[in-house]
Amino acid sequence: MARRGLAAGAGAVSRVRFAPSSNNLIVSSWDSGLRLYDADKSILRLEANSEAALLDCCFKDESVAFTGGSDGSVIRYDLNSGAQDTVGLHDDVVVSTEFSQITGQLVTSSLDKKLLFWDTHTRSVNPNHTFMLDSVVVSLSVCGMYILVTVENDVYWYDMRNLTASIKAKDSPLRHHIRCLCASAEWNGYAAGSMDGTVALKYFDHKVDNDMGYTFRCHPRSKDGTSSLVPINSIAVHPSKQTFVTGDNEGYAIAWDALSKKKLLEFPSFSGSVASMAYNHSGQLLAVASNFTHQGADRV
Repeated sequence: MARRGLAAGAGAVSRVRFAPSSNNLIVSSWDSGLRLYDADKSILRLEANSEAALLDCCFKDESVAFTGGSDGSVIRYDLNSGAQDTVGLHDDVVVSTEFSQITGQLVTSSLDKKLLFWDTHTRSVNPNHTFMLDSVVVSLSVCGMYILVTVENDVYWYDMRNLTASIKAKDSPLRHHIRCLCASAEWNGYAAGSMDGTVALKYFDHKVDNDMGYTFRCHPRSKDGTSSLVPINSIAVHPSKQTFVTGDNEGYAIAWDALSKKKLLEFPSFSGSVASMAYNHSGQLLAVASNFTHQGADRV
């Protein structure tokens, strides 16, 4: 198992994402930079700076990406030229961005407690749908026609073809606040990680969920004989296998078998907390972003 490093800039990494069909990798950072890497050659292809810290990023396709900024801006990038334009604005810091390849919609969440849906086929700066929620959405994940949304320790999912109401008003798989969520069309379900190091695997089909859904404490740490709570910061689901990787606040990344409920592999620990992880389209590459602190970045 070979580990390669990419210099990720001066600021802490907020998100890593692989392109839909290539091994190009985008990295958003608190230093206001979006960087495009060729992961095969380990080289930087593009660096685009903005005026605000970037808390999230996602691909639209191989040549277009989006970011969410600390100034509330949602920015579109042409990855061939580096040109930028504003998709729209939130009233506060943008926390999460997700793009649906099926519906062509960009979904963003913010500290303003709004969930906004943007039609990327048009150049309108106004969202085509808005949900006002009771609390901040900390994580989003697309699964086919559905967008999954985490609010505190609840998971909601919406059908992006019909945004009149939530499909499932409330699913509470974990006792503590959820920090990260990753849905899987292969599973027809999702994995969620919480503040206390617990992970839940849930399935949309109730019968399957009753048979196969479960929760477990995946990153127990002990010090002086007592257990400590280590938050799960990121989860990456393999695109074609029933496996997933969890990354925690102390720099540990562990691969798990979702069916056997067993640990497959514990990666050599990283020098800082695991901030973000992503598989490439084939599942042969896993990108892991590790940060020393919220102010300083390590390597991707």
